[in-house]
Amino acid sequence: MSLVSIPLAVRFAMQASASENLLMARKSSSGATGDSAQPTQIFGPGALVIATLSNPREKFWGMILALAPEGLSLTGAELASFEDLTVMVRDGEPFTPAVVFFPMHRIERVELDLPDGSLPSLSQRFLAKTGLEPSAVLAAQRPDSTRESIQSPSPRSHLKERA
Repeated sequence: MSLVSIPLAVRFAMQASASENLLMARKSSSGATGDSAQPTQIFGPGALVIATLSNPREKFWGMILALAPEGLSLTGAELASFEDLTVMVRDGEPFTPAVVFFPMHRIERVELDLPDGSLPSLSQRFLAKTGLEPSAVLAAQRPDSTRESIQSPSPRSHLKERA
């Protein structure tokens, strides 16, 4: 079957636009896939995203820690608390962003935190209000760095200090 015998609407649908298949390696002009072209992970660790969840319905803004078939791990805050978070950071109050795991059956949608026309992204709003890069603030609050503050001393060690 020649390409000419295929209707124009079908031929148009078969052609991928430049924005599709962003994770695929690019082909060189000769048609061969170059070894130097590495696929990129758009939704990889460190990406700032907005996750829409179901049962219960909620939205979460944050940085991806891990994305696996089992679910999504993020560090950040519920979207409803975003303004409070920016005020706390701006005022220098101590805060700890939530480190959460959402099982895949709860994830309805994950989108990159990008500006929409003239509307700034949440990351841009965070930067404008606090003067700090959100990825740096969220990465500085890793669970490993707070492990010591979470562990409480045993009751026996407290008794030894008094004696």
